[in-house]
Amino acid sequence: MINFTDKTFLITGVANKKSVATHVAKSLKEQGAKLIFTVQHEEAYKQVEKMFPGDLIFFLEVENEQHYPQIAQKLSDMNIKLDGLLHSIAFANYSEGMKPFHETKWNDFQQASHISCFSLVELSKHLKPLMNKDASVVTISISNTKATNYGYMGPIKAMLDATICYLAKSFSTDTEIRFNAVGAGPLKTSASAGIPGYINNYLFAEQLTMRKRALATQEVANSVLFLLSPLSSGVNATTLLVDAGMSSNYFDEKVVEAFAQMN
Repeated sequence: MINFTDKTFLITGVANKKSVATHVAKSLKEQGAKLIFTVQHEEAYKQVEKMFPGDLIFFLEVENEQHYPQIAQKLSDMNIKLDGLLHSIAFANYSEGMKPFHETKWNDFQQASHISCFSLVELSKHLKPLMNKDASVVTISISNTKATNYGYMGPIKAMLDATICYLAKSFSTDTEIRFNAVGAGPLKTSASAGIPGYINNYLFAEQLTMRKRALATQEVANSVLFLLSPLSSGVNATTLLVDAGMSSNYFDEKVVEAFAQMN
């Protein structure tokens, strides 16, 4: 089906075995790909080293502007050419709980924007000379950026969705490198567990899927694999919705009936 033999991909965001990036990396590995990882801290380094022994791992603190050219230079010195990049990095400071959007602190919004969105711009810029002409870049977004109970990360993910279009356009002047996002529905990941009120939202979202079964992380990973592969050569500047039909099923009969019986 999809053959990634001898293809080389840079993977960001592997922090534990439940993450989207981990599922993507394992699937790529099974299909013969060569992998390079970036991690933010020592704990993540140990996790990746344990799960993917022998693969290259570099530290990338995305708020440190010096790290981007350093990684690019190291890859260049090793004569590495990339066939794709997975950007699976996001952060929001919910230490004070979920607040009304108008109470968002600028410092929190700025930091989350830098880590969750602008890091893709910086990474793409510095890795551009190392990418093959038809490489594919994929980032992880959400199924509905207007889900207003998601706090200030909703607007930031909307920014990310727009960013892939602008990157696709700017790269198109001299390459065929594609930029796409996967708009994933709620997932059972460690990162998601840190969002206040997420479990209830996750359970509700499961009932809104047409199949009444929550989205699996591997299903999102499979969509990433498609976008990283030549099979999606005609897809560019697009957010691919992967939510098991949830966004078309807001008025599911059983959910509506269950609510009506409660009132």
